Amino acid sequence: MNETADTATPATDPAAPPPAACRNCGSTLHGPHCYACGQPVKGLVRPLGNLFGDLMDSVFNIDTRVLRTIPPLFAKPGFLTTEYFAGRQVRYVTPVRLFFFLCILAFFVARLAIDSGDGLDVNINDPEAGEIGAAMTEAEVIVRRDAALKRFNDAKAKIPDSPGKGGAEVGFDVQADQARSTAETRIKQLRDAAAKGEPAPAAMDDTFSFGKNGAWDEKKNPVHVPGAPKFVDGWFNQKIGRAKQNIKRIKAEPAQYVETFVSSIPTALFVLVPIFALMLKLVYAFKRRLYMEHLVVSLHSHAFLSLNLLLVFACMALQRLVPANGLATDLLGWCIGLLITWMPIYLLLMQKRVYGQGWPMTLLKYFALGTAYMTLLGFAISGAAIASLVWM
Repeated sequence: MNETADTATPATDPAAPPPAACRNCGSTLHGPHCYACGQPVKGLVRPLGNLFGDLMDSVFNIDTRVLRTIPPLFAKPGFLTTEYFAGRQVRYVTPVRLFFFLCILAFFVARLAIDSGDGLDVNINDPEAGEIGAAMTEAEVIVRRDAALKRFNDAKAKIPDSPGKGGAEVGFDVQADQARSTAETRIKQLRDAAAKGEPAPAAMDDTFSFGKNGAWDEKKNPVHVPGAPKFVDGWFNQKIGRAKQNIKRIKAEPAQYVETFVSSIPTALFVLVPIFALMLKLVYAFKRRLYMEHLVVSLHSHAFLSLNLLLVFACMALQRLVPANGLATDLLGWCIGLLITWMPIYLLLMQKRVYGQGWPMTLLKYFALGTAYMTLLGFAISGAAIASLVWM
């Protein structure tokens, strides 16, 4: 009987500690996370040295994956995407994190490259030319208008020759249109006063004009969006007022506008990623792939574009550091040209490798997608440029 009792009740060490329990739900812990509620064993309330060690471990873990991800992303079109579809995912940086990291880094370097240039320090508000609305004769209005238009064109010419330059020019085009509109309004005021035999009217304030409704005013002459409720009209006119104030800031600090514009481009690209995935879904409808698969293709495509732009902006920044008209400048110029040329070639090869269609259909779909995407990109960049007038 003693032998039976010993078998039924195994001996336990009375000195052994009880198993650890989750502090949230009380379940027995079997690892670094609770299997019942998911709470991690390690919280933030612990020595700072431990937290720093975990942070460094995470960073170095990401770094090892970056070293395996960046080279094929740049040099092997479609490789990362096919690896992802094949189930080999943990060894590489995830598509979302990869695109987010490279996009933000690329345009951070772009801001540094643009800020380091001396060509954007343009004084648009030339005191010798004066304000158009303060001119007292028609001839003086024309002289000041032409001088203002010349300054805007000079400022546009000094924007760095880089991707997105066309969008950055939109702000200066808006100012040029405003200068022409102000000149027309001032000339009409002077002519009406002369016809009545009255002296020239007082200097006019800066105004916005929309269509034939005359000068914009948030209270007296607001813009009405057809079919929109009252609160939408209020919001829209408030933003117009902010843009009007910011145009005065652009006259004094054009570089600040370009910086704000460059900062807004990543947001535009984030919006285009899911749209481009939808375009791929429509073009390759007979492939019966899930939308999420096309989204992975879109994320890897935009991650490559961000990486390529990062290298372009880095070369532009280096050009400012090396002696002008030297061998290094020429080599960097060649590098920029090759990087820009590699973009469409890479995307074509990637599309061919991922979707596996013949060259005739791949080329047809590539050019159709490219045309539609460049149109959307133009709208996105122009929208970013106009939004910069409001949010700067």
